[in-house]
Amino acid sequence: MPFWLSAFLDLPAPDFEPTVGFWEGVTGFVRSAPRGVHDEFATLAPPEGDDYLRVQRLGAGVPRVHLDVHVEDPAVEAAGSVELRSPGGFVHCLVPHPAAATPPPASFPGVRRSRVYQVCLDIPAAAYDAEVAYWAGLLDRRVDVLERRPEFAWLRAAPGSTGFALDVLLQRLDEPEGLVRAHLDLGTTDRAAEVDRHETLGARVRSVEEFWTVLSDPSGLAYCVTDRDPASGSLV
Repeated sequence: MPFWLSAFLDLPAPDFEPTVGFWEGVTGFVRSAPRGVHDEFATLAPPEGDDYLRVQRLGAGVPRVHLDVHVEDPAVEAAGSVELRSPGGFVHCLVPHPAAATPPPASFPGVRRSRVYQVCLDIPAAAYDAEVAYWAGLLDRRVDVLERRPEFAWLRAAPGSTGFALDVLLQRLDEPEGLVRAHLDLGTTDRAAEVDRHETLGARVRSVEEFWTVLSDPSGLAYCVTDRDPASGSLV
């Protein structure tokens, strides 16, 4: 049974420093001391609560997001971590690291509250049904389809179950085939002010949608700033 979910920003070496600095500014979290054989890993630690955002410096490749699913499993504990791929090719790991307390939203000048509250899996149409079934089973969640936008579905915890710091949204893309990828979503009570703040930190706006704005971080990774309350996940 999974008890926590962490998102990893995997960043090519040339983009690592500016992009990690950007996400520190966006979240108000502080980078930990490096770890790993080549000091390639670090955690973005919140002022209170348990961490759920981490970074990895890649030797080569393109920027991406991968997930760590935290589980209580003796085999995983013995190995330290187990890397898997979903049916659509999305990389994720099973890890034993303990965590339970979701950090509260941060406050910034001109923005009442803001937090990275969600990871969205962007799924090509051909892989969608298999991915929904896989992630609902792995995370022990029920599927909640957005009625008026059926290309979106959330994975919801059962009443009384422990939630994650990150909600999980599944998006069916128009593209027919390809690998599954992921992006992060921030909730805020003032989207315009939050987008302005991100642009000052180095983000670039890609598009403005119904209740979200798509941006790129300094590495080129897409992410969204949404009108959803960062604490409850409901639309502001």
